[in-house]
Amino acid sequence: MKKFFLSCLLFIGLGLGVGMQTTSVSADDYLRVGMEAAYAPFNWTQNDNSNGAVKIDGTNQYANGYDVQIAKKIAKAMGKKLLVVKTSWSGLIPALTSGKIDMIAAGMSPTAERRQEIAFSNSYYTSNPVIVVKRSGNYAKATSLADFKDAKITSQQGVYLYNLISQIPDVKKQTAMGDFAQMRQALSSGVIDGYISERPDAISAQNANKDFKMIAFSDGKGFSVSESDTAIAVGLRKDETATLETVNQVLAGISESDRIKLMDRMIAQQPADNSSDDKASSNFVQQMWTILKGNWSQFLRGAGITLLISIIGTVAGLIIGLLIGVYRTAPKAANKFLAGLQTAFGWFLNVYIEIFRGTPMIVQAMVIYYGTAQAFGISIDRTWAAIVIVSINTGAYMSEIVRGGIFAVDKGQFEAATALGFSHNQTMRKIVLPQVVRNILPATGNEFVINIKDTSVLNVISVVELYFAGNTVATQTYQYFQTFMIIAVIYFVLTFTVTRLLRYVERRFDQDTYTIEGGN
Repeated sequence: MKKFFLSCLLFIGLGLGVGMQTTSVSADDYLRVGMEAAYAPFNWTQNDNSNGAVKIDGTNQYANGYDVQIAKKIAKAMGKKLLVVKTSWSGLIPALTSGKIDMIAAGMSPTAERRQEIAFSNSYYTSNPVIVVKRSGNYAKATSLADFKDAKITSQQGVYLYNLISQIPDVKKQTAMGDFAQMRQALSSGVIDGYISERPDAISAQNANKDFKMIAFSDGKGFSVSESDTAIAVGLRKDETATLETVNQVLAGISESDRIKLMDRMIAQQPADNSSDDKASSNFVQQMWTILKGNWSQFLRGAGITLLISIIGTVAGLIIGLLIGVYRTAPKAANKFLAGLQTAFGWFLNVYIEIFRGTPMIVQAMVIYYGTAQAFGISIDRTWAAIVIVSINTGAYMSEIVRGGIFAVDKGQFEAATALGFSHNQTMRKIVLPQVVRNILPATGNEFVINIKDTSVLNVISVVELYFAGNTVATQTYQYFQTFMIIAVIYFVLTFTVTRLLRYVERRFDQDTYTIEGGN
């Protein structure tokens, strides 16, 4: 048993070493710009620094695209190096206002709602909305919005494009999706008939995937939009007026012809569909193997971070649960003041348990990572933040599991210990807790397995765990189903292996218990 726990500690130590390799660099030397890095040709992820790509913070990957090239010009004017912070769309504004990033360059439109939260530069690109459909679908020959009657149309959550769906007569408006990668997968699988996008992204989609087609509209037959919707600008914090002036000066120095040439170049350099031209006859398993062979390091690193967070979070949560269990079973203090403090702290623990058991981990992640920085100026490394989030979330559940384990111990053992003169702490440490740990081991293992899967929600704060890494690969290869099948297999291997290891530990506990009882 000692060897097993020493091995776990060694793995945690190695994992921490890997995690700390991604620690953020000094903000004084770098201009930290937030973007999805999954919205070609504005921004995308690639595996090398070719064509002027820029390092993505906390990863061994690079970002490129129109937004990246514009941000490089801004960084140069400010005397800094550009560092891309890959962030989900919903997390961009919280990341900016909380100080996690210095600005946003992510194809974002300066709408009135967003201007209430952040400031915007002058426009650095203007685009028109179009609809992306399947080339072999029922709407491939559409020429006006009226032709999309009864079509299932969606767009990205939180962008003006989704609001445009209501302009289509008799449309079947679908639920908004988190990013364009999800929409492309939904379109490929036939879940939707089309999605509203901007012209550059649509051109990229149809160039990268021959199954997609962009439907553009002539005057009077398309969407009615305002200039603030179609313009794209850099997002900044409202108090950074000097930086805003610098950004506007840089943008003013880029002519309209240069912007068009840059966009054309980015469209030509964007990632292409790596699948076979004849997808119907290509081998599905072979496609998965090709993806895995070309991106194994990303999957391996993502799986390592997932295990790191899960192991530390489960162990820390178990410790929290045991401490709370011991405290809640302690006798009342004789001193009234101490008894009052004991009661008050007990109420605090109850609030903690109810809050973290009653709210989703994804919400807790947003509040702890972005909220603490915005409200208190506390900036936490995203990997450490993830460990804290999983630990306190697990601790809330484990405290109730431990409480049940303590109540399962026969009351006679407490009475016998008291009769022998044991203190409460001695009774818990030497008699009760060893039995509790054995009794709750299956439930602890279940929490471990749950944590492995639940780390996927941490992609909202850009933790490079398995799902985040896999989603990045999917946006690079345009082979979503194959990539997510690989992710599913990896998750299954992790949970299956962990389950078997924990059953081995349970058997060792049972053997140790039998040996002790037999010796007596």
